[in-house]
Amino acid sequence: MISHRNMKKTILTIILAALTGSQYAIADEGMWMINAIDSALEKKMQERGLKLSANEIYNADADGAAISDAVVSLDFGCTGSIISDRGLLITNHHCAYSDVHRLSSPEHNYLEEGFWAMSSSEEVCIKGKGAYILKRVIDVTEEVEALKAELDGRGMQYGIRKLSHIMETRYKKTTGLDAWLSSMWKGSKYYMALYEVYRDVRLVAAPPVTSAAFGGDTDNWEWPQHKCDFAMYRIYTAPDGSPAEYSENNIPLAPKVRLEISLDGYKEGDFTMVIGYPGHTDRYSSSYGVRFSQNVKLPISNRIRGEQMAIVDKWMNEDQLVRLKYSDWYFGLSNVQELYSGQEECCKRFRVADRKAREEAMLQEWILSDSLRKERWGNLLENLHKGYSAVEEPERQAGYYRETLIRGARISNYMRRAWNSKNPGEAMPKILEGYDELDMRVEHDLLAYAISEYVENVSEEYYGQWQKEAIGRFTCGGKCDTDALTDWMWNGSIFTSEEGLAKLRDHVTHEEIAADPLCRFMMEVGIQNFKCCIDAAEGNCRRLDLNREYTQALYQMRLDKGEAQYPDANSTMRLSYGTVGGIEPKDGIICDWKTTPAGILEKYDMSDYEFMLEDRQHLLYSAGEWGRWGFGQDGKEMYVNFLTDNDITGGNSGSPVLNAEGRLIGLAFDGNKESLSSDVWCAPGYNKCVCVDIRFILWTLDRYAGMTRIIDELGL
Repeated sequence: MISHRNMKKTILTIILAALTGSQYAIADEGMWMINAIDSALEKKMQERGLKLSANEIYNADADGAAISDAVVSLDFGCTGSIISDRGLLITNHHCAYSDVHRLSSPEHNYLEEGFWAMSSSEEVCIKGKGAYILKRVIDVTEEVEALKAELDGRGMQYGIRKLSHIMETRYKKTTGLDAWLSSMWKGSKYYMALYEVYRDVRLVAAPPVTSAAFGGDTDNWEWPQHKCDFAMYRIYTAPDGSPAEYSENNIPLAPKVRLEISLDGYKEGDFTMVIGYPGHTDRYSSSYGVRFSQNVKLPISNRIRGEQMAIVDKWMNEDQLVRLKYSDWYFGLSNVQELYSGQEECCKRFRVADRKAREEAMLQEWILSDSLRKERWGNLLENLHKGYSAVEEPERQAGYYRETLIRGARISNYMRRAWNSKNPGEAMPKILEGYDELDMRVEHDLLAYAISEYVENVSEEYYGQWQKEAIGRFTCGGKCDTDALTDWMWNGSIFTSEEGLAKLRDHVTHEEIAADPLCRFMMEVGIQNFKCCIDAAEGNCRRLDLNREYTQALYQMRLDKGEAQYPDANSTMRLSYGTVGGIEPKDGIICDWKTTPAGILEKYDMSDYEFMLEDRQHLLYSAGEWGRWGFGQDGKEMYVNFLTDNDITGGNSGSPVLNAEGRLIGLAFDGNKESLSSDVWCAPGYNKCVCVDIRFILWTLDRYAGMTRIIDELGL
């Protein structure tokens, strides 16, 4: 029997679960600055299960004493972790995808075969790749404000770029470290991050896509998933241990700290912590900005990119050489398209704009309650409404232009560079270096689609004179035959035939490029044509300025009310905390918090590229012999992926998932579809982090790849 008091508590729990759409505990949202773990946040994390102090997570005064010292940014696109005393770094496979693709050839397709450096001599330096290790974060708000006052006094104009250049130059000179200035809450606070940067980064291991990307685009942003999404690099230094460019004489990094790996596993409700470099969020956006993206911007890009994917996918399924050439481009396109499609859907589902509008009512009340705030922000919300409403149509036109003539086909990049080149005759050989990675059948179809969308959706007032003439040639009864138009320009272009390319490589003039019918059509109109109309429509209601004021007002209101708040993600190191747990994505659907190899075998389909397995993979998964990496009765159990409610976004890919003791239990690699409004709003109960189990990674290295040298190096 339940007592009256306990019954009230039970009813409250049920109500909370109903409000969140989840039977699981509500996560504490937040991507907290690593240097801002105050006593209140430390206490909150410890109440959830953390067994560390704040100084054990980040401590700038004791180099090598904190967990964050082992967390690395890979060119601020992904996150990695140092896990050995010889500079071994682990991240996601999809973070290494472009590198593996570049190394691949028809003879050695490492995407499909996997890349395994069985000795140190086989580790391949990835040109241009950098590993950034954070040394310290400094609050420089007062220093920046003083610099602003100095520049104002001298009558000099400045923006964040000029401020960053001055401040970063100053700190780089005094510290000898790479310095990056970050504006938080759009200029409310400023922080300087200091990094040691390593440029000799070598690829060590990357499983085949049949393992790392099992389920492909079908499972992307979904749950359940079954991906072994990992890759390994190694950081090398000069013989004296200092950062250096690639050299055969370089040696593996001897880090001051590395992450410890846990083989103890985890269970539902266990504490988890993610440290990484989330790239971008816009959670201080207004309801007007959200509605604009949801109703104007996203529908255009999502539809067009979806059709582009279908065109490329058709050719990849017909020709394996096309798959090799376009896999990296397609991978990036599909990931973004699915992300933004999910964002559009989730913003509608969770009524994000309405939620923000309710907070804006409180914001307006707060503004009007003070004469100084009223003077500065009294008309802020009204002007935001005017600004976004005024630009809907010109922004829609610009959206179609961007998605078609700018990024509708890869070949247009080469045309644009030739069109803008000061000396095309000298520049063309360099410009055309990547032409071998194109397939002209694919490019023709992409261009035909792009041109048809441009002609159908962009108003004639934006057309250039040549575009009007070319479209007029193939227009009858008010309808343009865009396929015929494309073929006519394609067949007459020097950018699309072997004879034309030979001429481009030999010698070509500005006049010849300007006369090329296809290049002329694609390049005659620039984004500035659309920006002029957008600027005119905005008038005095400049959204960039208004958005900055809105963020600062919202920040100040929350500060005034004593609310804990974190700035939007901006590629600076952040921490989020949560617990292991499942999800109820929709009414009546309950999903578990982990997946197993049994799910791989259930999805296995040799007729579908995304769900294929190599014979050996299928054999090993079927045998279920997990050796020392297994657990449960007789070591027969294995987890592949698991869910937590850590708050993450792009840039967190590869981030370490740590347990209460700060030991590595997995890698963050994805979010769930229900979380995709998180760029602008974190949905309680729905935001999930999809992780790959470190034990499944180690089994793959050991039993599948036979990389015992890495297992030995890890001390396992």
